Amino acid sequence: MTVKTKSGLRKLKLIDNISGLQLFQLMKPVIFLIISIVFTKSHLTRADIGKWEMFMFIGGLLTFFWVTGVIQSLLPLYHRNKTYRKIGDNGSEKSPEIFNAFLLLCFFSLLVFTLGHAFKNNFSVFHFRGNVPYINLLLLYVLLSSPVCLIEYIYLLNNRSYRIFQYGLYTYSVQLILITLPLILGKDIIWSIYGLLAVTGVRWIWLIFLLRRYTEMTVSWQFMKEHLYLGTPLILTSLISGSAQYTDGIIISAVYRDPAMFAWFRYGAKEFPLVLMLANALSNAMLPEFSTRERMKESLAKIRVKSKKLMHILFPSAIAFMLLARWIYPRMFNPEFQKSADVFLIYSLLIIPRLVFPQTVIVGRKKTHITLIAALLELAINIPFSLLMIKWGYGIVGVALSTFVVYVIGKAFLIAYLWIRMNIRPSDYIPVRLYLLYSALIGIVFVLIDHRIIDIH
Repeated sequence: MTVKTKSGLRKLKLIDNISGLQLFQLMKPVIFLIISIVFTKSHLTRADIGKWEMFMFIGGLLTFFWVTGVIQSLLPLYHRNKTYRKIGDNGSEKSPEIFNAFLLLCFFSLLVFTLGHAFKNNFSVFHFRGNVPYINLLLLYVLLSSPVCLIEYIYLLNNRSYRIFQYGLYTYSVQLILITLPLILGKDIIWSIYGLLAVTGVRWIWLIFLLRRYTEMTVSWQFMKEHLYLGTPLILTSLISGSAQYTDGIIISAVYRDPAMFAWFRYGAKEFPLVLMLANALSNAMLPEFSTRERMKESLAKIRVKSKKLMHILFPSAIAFMLLARWIYPRMFNPEFQKSADVFLIYSLLIIPRLVFPQTVIVGRKKTHITLIAALLELAINIPFSLLMIKWGYGIVGVALSTFVVYVIGKAFLIAYLWIRMNIRPSDYIPVRLYLLYSALIGIVFVLIDHRIIDIH
């Protein structure tokens, strides 16, 4: 793809909307991985690290479902909704849809902030009532951090792909410095939390600038109703199924009541960073393209090509990292986190369900109630299966294995729905032979590592 410069010359455009969002999504786990390494090499105890992990865990747990629902439902509605039906035809650059989505995010943030303060003395972590680490700062972080998740999507919807990359590079670099520098200077971990809040403030200034530049600041109750009608099933889907880290984290904290065990699990319960972020970025970036029936065939072919490219990159990368995981973990963190490597190995298998995208087609076609049904199916299996795995002696590894099983079942249900009800075959949007080959290969590698036939230690 090329673009014309002011001088009239043409130059290669290296970053499009999909790759821009993928690069941005990739920065977050990379930065937090570096932060985790600094934490384990610092003066912090494992209990201190557990408090930080619990702070981040609860902050995500209280917000991830409605942030996901509001943003994912905005993407297919942008310039394709009943309230502003003609906006896509009038050449208007400023969007009332984005501003009203911002208002919804602020409303949910304020609601969680208010309810959190009302019930903060009744929160319980590791079965000690009122023991949530730094609860007041946590609620302030929840209030401020959620609306700024809109920034990268404002750039996406306005085709400012390179700006997504710039925004991520600048703000995540600042975040790394403000969180790790206090520990390098020997300060308490609370100063790292202050650093996290400071960079969130920077993002708020950035957001206000973008809202003034790209949005029409008019309140539309009609659009918000339309937005919530589409988004509510997505919010409930995320709330019910959550993600591996939230569902599993709740089970681990409830069963073991030990912050050290929670830290072990959290350090291992990380998918191969490239997979989750690049897959989610591709899915979200493609959502607007499935919102019209006319482009369906073209969009299916596009997501097939894009997912094939991801498979060639991500499967070999994940396999290589799995082979080295038991060697890397005690050296990257410290020997106490050796147990985390076994959890990571199972989480690496989540690449198998992650790299197929039936949910993108379904949400793009605004059939969000189907994803809710899939989430209910996952919930019905995940919690009892996880508890059984613990009872059978598999411990935190069994919880991770349960998550892999339910993710596979959930994706199989969505694939079946597209095939049976919408007459969209898996081969229309999945490079099936390549996918099955890579899935079998990574499964074989996992078995060999698990049985220590391959053991790089």
